[in-house]
Amino acid sequence: MTGTGAGRPTGREERSGEGAALLVVGDVVTDVVALHRGPLAAGTDTVASVRTVPGGAGANVACWAAHRGAAEVRLLGRVGADTAVWHERELAVHGVRPQLVVDPRAPTGTVICLVDRDASAERTFLTDSGASLRLEPADWSDALLDGVARLHLSGYLLFSETGRALVTVALKTARARGVPVSLDPASAGFLTELGVERFLALVEGVDVLLPSRDEACLLTGLADAADAAAELSLSIPLVVAKQGREGALVARSGKVCARVPAVPATPRDTTGAGDAFTGTFLGALLAGAGPEEAAAEGCRAGARAVERVGGRPPLPG
Repeated sequence: MTGTGAGRPTGREERSGEGAALLVVGDVVTDVVALHRGPLAAGTDTVASVRTVPGGAGANVACWAAHRGAAEVRLLGRVGADTAVWHERELAVHGVRPQLVVDPRAPTGTVICLVDRDASAERTFLTDSGASLRLEPADWSDALLDGVARLHLSGYLLFSETGRALVTVALKTARARGVPVSLDPASAGFLTELGVERFLALVEGVDVLLPSRDEACLLTGLADAADAAAELSLSIPLVVAKQGREGALVARSGKVCARVPAVPATPRDTTGAGDAFTGTFLGALLAGAGPEEAAAEGCRAGARAVERVGGRPPLPG
């Protein structure tokens, strides 16, 4: 490992502590963002502005949590030797303590993000997961949870056999230590391939679930996001459903207890908006905010994120 560092009690999701760390386990990838206007011209050229930026849902969440002011944010991820130094540096400048495993065979994952400026900056992803989905139990150490007040797992971990095994180990250790665990399902497309029943079995023991509207509806088979969030909260203590321009829903014990409005924004690139919400939400919880207040902060961060290219927050200063 390289880098600059490496029965649930009731109400555990409320645990916080100033100065306590957040550990994020998840994907670190390289994003190639192509901003274009209108439909792609098949068989010929489409004019676009193309940028290469650091990304990955797990990495983005960690950076936004640090941007929110979390005292210490750690990230466990796996990258290829091709870009390991660059990703470590990019995480460190955002205030994240990277604990990256360098894969001896696979390159860093790459995601091509096609962003249509004429469609409210909606994006389409072409994903080569590379090393990011090769995280495995051998990369985990129980010492990673030393001093940690919260553990966040990227849902992308569930889309590989080794990642699922790692999630099982991390959840078991966190529960034994009383550390609350949050998880973002990450991808409705991959979630469909995995299967709803399998996903729900894998996340048993999670304290906070942060699905998108589409993911919440997919997981319950319900068409209405509020109904879906309420249904999920019957088995997961706190569910926060992200709804983009419609804000967020906070659900507990089978009912929606808060509807948080979105913040107006002019979208430029919607890549990473959900990660911005999640990271800021978790950072706010660590600082002692309640779920509704934290969700409001998450909505503000999501609005800032869509006005930027890429999934990371602005650099400090």
